[in-house]
Formats: sequence, structure tokens, C-alpha cells
Amino acid sequence: MNIQFRESQEAASPLTTKTAIADCDIHPARATRTELYPYLAKRWQHHLEVYGVHAYQGMMEGPPYPKAQPNASRRDAYPPEGGPQGSSLSFMQQQLLDPNNVQLGVLNPLNTGQGIRNHELSAALCSAVNDWQIDKWTSKDKRLKASIVVGNEDALAAAAEIRERAGDKNFVQVLLLSRNVEPLGQRRYWPIYQAAEEAGLPVGVHAFGFGGNPITPSGWPSYYIEEMVGHSQCQQSALASLVLEGVFERFPKLKMVMIEAGFGWAPSLAWRLDKVWQRLRSEVPHVKRPPSEYIREQVWWTTQPMEDPERREDLFDVIKWIGWDRLLFATDYPHWDYDEPSRVLPAGVSEANREAFYLGNAKKLYGIG
Repeated sequence: MNIQFRESQEAASPLTTKTAIADCDIHPARATRTELYPYLAKRWQHHLEVYGVHAYQGMMEGPPYPKAQPNASRRDAYPPEGGPQGSSLSFMQQQLLDPNNVQLGVLNPLNTGQGIRNHELSAALCSAVNDWQIDKWTSKDKRLKASIVVGNEDALAAAAEIRERAGDKNFVQVLLLSRNVEPLGQRRYWPIYQAAEEAGLPVGVHAFGFGGNPITPSGWPSYYIEEMVGHSQCQQSALASLVLEGVFERFPKLKMVMIEAGFGWAPSLAWRLDKVWQRLRSEVPHVKRPPSEYIREQVWWTTQPMEDPERREDLFDVIKWIGWDRLLFATDYPHWDYDEPSRVLPAGVSEANREAFYLGNAKKLYGIG
């Protein structure tokens, strides 16, 4: 299924100025089904051919809604040499990196094996994806940086993968997904946060994943639009769990990035958490400060899908609460809901805030000189 990206963006042209940008959510794809095989032991190559992935049907292809299917990306993003959108470095350079003056591009691979119930297989696939990111992408274009993909349901194996990659300049963050077996603040995931904090790496929490439950508390939705809007709800649940389980208190140097679920919901969530915490704080004595303080200090947000209020200047009120220094520009290339860099900000943004929004915040967070 091919879904065309928004018509309002179809006619948009890239930034015509020399403004340099960071794109903090780029999705590289594999050109063929077996492209990871050179990075997998023969055991796992044979296992995949004979047994598959032992996961929820579609785990390697995404949930049963079209966004995560391989072809649900921009129609104009098919590489001329063939293969799915996002699978060609040369075409990504031609279509995204060069015309938009991208100085930093953060890769967030999907369909990686995260969450597979066979934890050994999950760890093997994630490690293979990490090797593949270096070999195919970051070693060939220094503007690109990778995310350490980990099998999040086996936190000890995930922590070991983080420590193995720590110090490798090809990687700038750890990648988790928002839908897991349990809320992300649960102690089963703490070894991941400890390893990331030790390595000085932010943890990105990207929309999607599959924990065995539907995206709503009442069952499966009928339509993809419900699934897509629901990603912000999943991120809210994940963030509330991280705060209230005491993750930020226990790991004060940990930095979290909420990816591909917007950010307009952040102020209201923080306000509600603060209000309820004032009345019920005796239940969570380990949460020593108002939840909003942890969120303001330890959480960053990628912009895509960018909020688009009827009065675009209302966007400034939301950003004022979050802070211009906490937003990381992202396009979501090559997906259909790609955000064109020249269209995301309304008029009236100061040059300092514009620079921080497009590039400065990402370089500071990820330690790029």
C-alpha cells in the first residue's frame, strides 16, 4: 500500500537559505529480506529461514495498520535502483541530506527484532542491526549517526549491548519503543537506563512496538487513524511511568528523547501529574520533586509530527512551556507524514531559537562538535 505524503507539503521546496539542520528521526530500511544475514551467525540465519521470529504476527513488519508496512512511505522515495523507501544511502543523500543541508542525521531503524519473545534471537537481530547501521550508513556518510537498538524485554542483554557500543562515535543514543510488555518505568527495564547513563547516551523512546496489548485500554481500534493518534497516549503512559516509578530520581543524569509522537500534550500531562502528586505524594516518596521538574530537566522531544493548531502562533505557548532548548527537529523520512523543514515553524521565531530548533539542541544533546 502506498500512501502519499501530505499534499500541503508535496509542493514545498527545501529551505532556500544556508540554514543547517539536524534531522533526529530518519528511518533506514533494508533493501532485501536477507540483508542482515552477513551480520548474523549461521544458527540464526537458519532459524529465520525455518522458524521465523516467534512473535506476534507482523512483528517484523509492524502492527496491522498501514503506517508500519514497508511501502507506506512517500511515493517519491523509491530509490531508482530499486528496493523499499529508505534503503538507499545515495538516494537519501540526494533527496534528504543534501538539499536540506542536513549536518546531523540520527538513524532510528524500525522492524529490528525489538520485543521478539525469543530473547536470544532478539538480541542477535538487534546486534546485527547495529553492525549494519555502521557498515551501510554511518561509515559511508559522517553526517549520519546511529541509535543502539536493543532487545528491550531482556534488559540485561540490552545493557550488555549498550556497554559494548559505548564510546563508539557511530552511535549517539539508545533506542527503545513506547509499547512494551510493561510500562517503561518498571524495574525490569532499569538495567537499560543504568547502562545508558553510565555511557552518557540519551535513551530515545520511539512510537510503535508491541507488548501483547492493543493501543487502547478497551481493545483494538478499527482504523489506522486511531492507531496513529494513539501514539501520543502511549508516550504519555511511558513518561508518567518513568517519572512515578522513580527512574529520573534514581538516574539523575539520564536523558530521554520522546520520538515521533508530537509534543503538544506535554504541558497538560505535567500539570496533571503535579496536581495529583501534591495530593498523593505519600504513595510515591521516591518521587521527591514535582513531576514537571523531572520532565523539564531530563526529557527532550522530536518535533515530528509537528503540532499544527488553527492559530499557528498558539504553537509558541506550548513551546514556551517545554522550552526552545528541548525540541529536536525531525522529518520522519521517508514516511508518508514527513515534515518538510521549511514549513514547520510559523513566522516570528527569533534567529537564536530557530538555530536551536533546527540544529543547536541536537548537537548539544548528542555531543556533536
